[in-house]
Amino acid sequence: MSATIFTNGTILTLDDANSTPKAVGIDGERIVAVGHLHDVRAALPGADEVDLAGRTLIPAFIDPHGHFPDSAFVTLLRADLASPPRGECRSLADVFARLSAKAAQTPKGEWVMGAALDETLLAEGRMPTRDELDAVSRDHPVWVIHTSGHCGVANSMALAHQGISEGTPDPAGGRFLRDTAGRLTGGIEGLSAMGEMGDTHFLINQQSFRRSFDAAREEYLAHGVALAQNSWTALPLLELFADVASQGDPGIDLVLLPVAEIEPGFSTSNLCRNWPGANISLGPRKLLTDGSFLMRTAWLTKPYHTGAPGKVPDKGLAYMERDTLFAEVRKLHDMGYQIHTHCNGDAASDMYLDAIEAALATNPRADHRHTIIHGQVMREDQLERCAELGVTVSFFPAHVWYWGDQHYSELLGPERSQNISPTGWAEKAGVRFTIHNDASVTPTRPLHLIHTTVNRVTHGGRTLGEEQKISALSALRAHTIDAAWQVFQEDERGSIEPGKLADLVILDASPLDRPDRIDTIRVEQTWRRGARVYQVENKKVGALV
Repeated sequence: MSATIFTNGTILTLDDANSTPKAVGIDGERIVAVGHLHDVRAALPGADEVDLAGRTLIPAFIDPHGHFPDSAFVTLLRADLASPPRGECRSLADVFARLSAKAAQTPKGEWVMGAALDETLLAEGRMPTRDELDAVSRDHPVWVIHTSGHCGVANSMALAHQGISEGTPDPAGGRFLRDTAGRLTGGIEGLSAMGEMGDTHFLINQQSFRRSFDAAREEYLAHGVALAQNSWTALPLLELFADVASQGDPGIDLVLLPVAEIEPGFSTSNLCRNWPGANISLGPRKLLTDGSFLMRTAWLTKPYHTGAPGKVPDKGLAYMERDTLFAEVRKLHDMGYQIHTHCNGDAASDMYLDAIEAALATNPRADHRHTIIHGQVMREDQLERCAELGVTVSFFPAHVWYWGDQHYSELLGPERSQNISPTGWAEKAGVRFTIHNDASVTPTRPLHLIHTTVNRVTHGGRTLGEEQKISALSALRAHTIDAAWQVFQEDERGSIEPGKLADLVILDASPLDRPDRIDTIRVEQTWRRGARVYQVENKKVGALV
């Protein structure tokens, strides 16, 4: 791996001063020189030079919250049931056709799984039923999981396989849906009710996991992401990642978030103590307090704008009792861990902030960086409280594009929907935040996500929340240096500075120059740890001179 100098283009370092030097020099895995071209050349005599030819060099993107390699699980192992603008399923007939095709390829008795289904985008506006999935196949357990990952529908064979019968009681934080006669409809809501069917490792073995890992890696690198995240890593998935890590550099860096329920036992286990490899690291511990807006299980302080079909508007529900959450936060906080917690609704955020405040009262910890994940309807007072408590947030602005119109007309209404993913309020309150796609809920597309955060335009063309718009520079930082900071890696990556990893991306234009068209910019090259790992096809870019 030879030394390389990048020059003759726009260089956005995203350092503390947002400096724009004339050249960057790398040697091996690290950035070694940043500044004037003659100074960089003096530091690296004889280095190869990459002519940016007016293009833009930035630090590689960092995924602050996602479920790597879920996107490849969907494309390689499951029936993809996504609807436009992501997929092609417009009706239940399309859903059943895809499931039937998958069943025809699957030996009898083996599972058929569909993923990424969003009933709000189907012509019928509803989930399939147990009987309809029985019509797809009675020879296979059939399980369809919602795009949110928080609910699904099973056929009779799948229910029986999981030991779910008409007399099975609803677990805490979940429910088995029934018709008016008390018969199971196949619908299952909540992680506690879905059990293993709700886990991302469901039906995955070492071979299929590695195949999915490699495919997801190539997808992420093609979009400029050099550090990915799996933010709900149960023990079986930890074991699969450890197997990959033990085989050497996997070609992408990862942060894993072990689920809180396996602590404190996991921390004292041989797997944790002897974790293999440096490229796949263990990060914060993960908690879950509520559900999904699309399911109307995100927990709100005020009711949803309209009711679900046949129901009056309610406030959603908590997935965890208050005392349980307080105990879990205190346990992890006292163990010294950073905590990332899924809080979609503002009532969920209130409870989590209360738990953090209580933990800090008995055990003060400076710079803990406990994090609210999603925070989609956080209020101004909550963000001010985050600033006081040292809490950071990772927002989900992709919802503006994909489901903003539903938020406006049905879920939150015209007023509250203006402030989903309130990045403007967070910036005003002085809260350092990140932005994410939550792949595979929405695909890993950093430039589209940044565009949506800056412009806040829905798929239907409506602008949601002028007050919440932020600059292209702020959004770019939220997906690079701030994302590194949020998982305590700001000294290692996230900006272009000497000593940091040479994780770099060449764009065909600068997001700062076309903030209203960031979604038209494309990644032309991705460099990871000093090596070029992606180059756009059929175009010569960044030629060595």
